Amino acid sequence: MSTSGRPDRRSSDTALLELLRTQGGLGIGDLASRMGVTATAVRQRLERLMQAGLVARAVLPAKFRGRPSHRYSLTDAGLKTAGDNFRDLALVLWSEIRSVDDPAVRRGLVSRIGSALAGLYQRQVTGETPRERLESAARILREREISCTVEPAGDGQAVLTSHACPYPELAERDRGICAAERVMLEQLVGDSVRLSECRLDGSPCCRFTVGPGACIPTG
Repeated sequence: MSTSGRPDRRSSDTALLELLRTQGGLGIGDLASRMGVTATAVRQRLERLMQAGLVARAVLPAKFRGRPSHRYSLTDAGLKTAGDNFRDLALVLWSEIRSVDDPAVRRGLVSRIGSALAGLYQRQVTGETPRERLESAARILREREISCTVEPAGDGQAVLTSHACPYPELAERDRGICAAERVMLEQLVGDSVRLSECRLDGSPCCRFTVGPGACIPTG
């Protein structure tokens, strides 16, 4: 399992997972024959997938004396690896939020989304000071393959620089997602947060200023 909480797998394992999904439990010989690879290659892939919690091995009683045979099948986590279509769903849901006419209602929805995002990471964030908690939040984001760094900014402030937008297509459609991200950071670090630079305004990256004096925008 990766540090982001998502099972680890390689693209070369997809065919094996699909075979187990459609054919049920199979042995190494069957898998090797259907995939056109060696038994050694199958064993290596199965070992990775078992360590990731995606595949389980069952021992079958041997008909004759000798080594028992094994049958491999998907675990519950393995069954859930199919059907990841969250990107399209997110785009549709955000379009629905943008269609809300009342600005106050729309801001309320964005704030609630930011709070919900914070709830996903709240228990993993550690530290006594806002700066320590910001460093912890940045580590969690990097574990989720979101490139970001934290630097001091003077006067007790710190700046989180996001080198890659976590929601590029959503941000291009509506910068309200930036407001949701600001709310998330604010709740994680326990201090005021301001989006001081944004790609949508021509900056090379997005920067969130955290700490005393960081004015909180109302929009």
